[in-house]
Amino acid sequence: MTLWHWIFPVVGYLLGSLAFAVWLPRCVAGIDVRRGGSGHAGATNTMRHLGWGWGAAVLTLDALKGYVAVALAQEAGAGAWVLALTAAAAVIGHIWPVFADFRGGMGNATTFGALLAVSPLGALLAVGWLIAWVLTLRHTARANALAAATGWALFWALGLTGAPLAVVAGVAPFLVFRFAQDWQRQYRELWLDRPAT
Repeated sequence: MTLWHWIFPVVGYLLGSLAFAVWLPRCVAGIDVRRGGSGHAGATNTMRHLGWGWGAAVLTLDALKGYVAVALAQEAGAGAWVLALTAAAAVIGHIWPVFADFRGGMGNATTFGALLAVSPLGALLAVGWLIAWVLTLRHTARANALAAATGWALFWALGLTGAPLAVVAGVAPFLVFRFAQDWQRQYRELWLDRPAT
């Protein structure tokens, strides 16, 4: 690891700050998704406003931010903790983007992209772990916070160490903090948050 590798977290933050969920809806429909729905600038809220297609586009672009940031650092031979810091910086940029008044999204898609760069299996495991928590708790914010807080233990137990474990541990505090802010919130638009009938 060389000193110049530490530029990658800066690159990660700038890439994470590319606020596609703010810019695309503004260009397509002249709206700011942060003024409705969940109030977050992410794929799900874009979906609420513009439909599945644009939501999928934002999801893909947000994942690419994390993937590109970490893949660049990995290609340069950066160590596991530089990769973790780069992933965390990309997630921080997505949540608090310098290019969009520091009002962004939640960070899941960017985390997925970062994990995909170091371990496709780890990325799929993280998605499965999150789905299990959501189905159990039936509350997306709480499920996300707890999945992020415990993801490192899952990776450790399954022997997925090194860069994947470092990335999961690196992004976890920021995801937990962000989703904990919505701990009591009910998103009525999402069927998983609705009481069972």
